Amino acid sequence: MSNDPGKPDFSNVQGGSSTLPPPKPDFSNVQSGASTVSAATQTYTVVAGDSLSKIAKKFYGDANQWRQIFEANGDKIKNPDLIHPGQVLTIPASTANKS
Repeated sequence: MSNDPGKPDFSNVQGGSSTLPPPKPDFSNVQSGASTVSAATQTYTVVAGDSLSKIAKKFYGDANQWRQIFEANGDKIKNPDLIHPGQVLTIPASTANKS
């Protein structure tokens, strides 16, 4: 340890990373009903034998909600009867039973 008042003393400094947790995200500016991507939005990769109704049944428990998936993927699906293995589809949060 240096006793010279003109020089900083770094003898107790240790290397390594911080032990502090990462900062928590600030969601205070998020408004209810804002048009943002929902945390419940997921993706799904189509496999052979899939249909939009089968995928809706898997994610929503109701095959009749296939249109939600179709509408969320309008840029990828032109015909709801023609989806292909390997396509990655966006699965939005279910809007069923919501007012």
